[in-house]
Amino acid sequence: MINKVFDQEYLRDPHGVYAHLRREQPVAHTITSQGVRVWLVTRYEDVRAALNDPRLSKDFHRNPHVMKDNEMEGGDSSGAAAVVPDNMLFSDPPDHERLRRLVVKAFTAGRVRAMRPRIEELSTGLLDGLGGEFDLIKEYAVQLPAMVVGELLGIPEPDWPKVIRWSNTTIEGSALDPGEVVAAAQATIAYLGELCAAKRDNPGDDLISAMVQAHDDSSRMTASELVSTSWLLLVAGHETTVHLIANGMLALLSRPDQFAALRADPALVPQAVEEFLRFDGPISTSTYRFTTEPVTIGGTDIPAGALVLVSLLSANRDAGQYERADELDVTRDPGQHLAFGHGIHYCLGAPLARVEGEIAFRHLLERFPDLELASADLTWRPGMLMHGLERLPVRTGSPSTRT
Repeated sequence: MINKVFDQEYLRDPHGVYAHLRREQPVAHTITSQGVRVWLVTRYEDVRAALNDPRLSKDFHRNPHVMKDNEMEGGDSSGAAAVVPDNMLFSDPPDHERLRRLVVKAFTAGRVRAMRPRIEELSTGLLDGLGGEFDLIKEYAVQLPAMVVGELLGIPEPDWPKVIRWSNTTIEGSALDPGEVVAAAQATIAYLGELCAAKRDNPGDDLISAMVQAHDDSSRMTASELVSTSWLLLVAGHETTVHLIANGMLALLSRPDQFAALRADPALVPQAVEEFLRFDGPISTSTYRFTTEPVTIGGTDIPAGALVLVSLLSANRDAGQYERADELDVTRDPGQHLAFGHGIHYCLGAPLARVEGEIAFRHLLERFPDLELASADLTWRPGMLMHGLERLPVRTGSPSTRT
């Protein structure tokens, strides 16, 4: 067993740690920072297969003690267990298909297309007046997705800051005090419970209201499923897009030739977004799965009742899948990268994340053609789920008059 992959070395160089694991121990038995034993899968082929393996369950109702059963002495899995069940992310077939169908009926391609002009407007408003030296994450990358997910779900604007703060605390559970994570999850659920009840009585033109009304063969979401699904869309719809924007801009600003290539040909932006997702995506590992029976992954035998994490970040840098895997190339077609997952749990919000990313990168390149890093002293946020920076200090002259 490897002692704690997600340590200080990982914070300094996550890609270096994953490269070593892919070479030496592609399915590694290790311990999380909370003292929980897990099997960590790092090669592309194995990750893709694991994401599609029905023997790896995400429904913790089927084995409610599996987290505790895999704790080391002195470990504490309560923060990881603070995730909210009764949604499609933490369910298996057939419940998963039923819940996903109901969400798809509400979260349509047409709804995403209709949001594009508003996202353009929100992005423009945030960038107006920015210049000199500023933190790109604080002033832009955090703000835009918060506004978008707040409007998408129908959360009143004055409540956006506290709700986003709670959701971020919940999703960073592996790096925080478990009690803090549990409290944030409870606060989010209590708030969303009241909001969902209000939407039942007074529906609006928002996603929660649409999910309230969605039905499939006389089936509707229960009150618990509606609240839990709203929670899932909130946490998945904010933090991931923050890191897509910030990690992508860091990659560009660290490689002036790629920055120049993208500015010279803005038509490459949608393709470049896919390359940013592959090269340095927002998610390091998936959420927990557990084995319902003994399985073999990548030639490694894993017993029943074991916890499994698959690393999307590592898979997307696998030289067995990509030529020049450690190089950013905005002209590359990254094909079937795994930044949004694979299989039945493929991210339902991927189209919206892509729209936000395309708008963000296009606007930043147009507004700030001379943008550069203001400091090389950058810190990755602790935690094994999300992959993102604490800050991204940048410097520019006057904003361009181009829009």
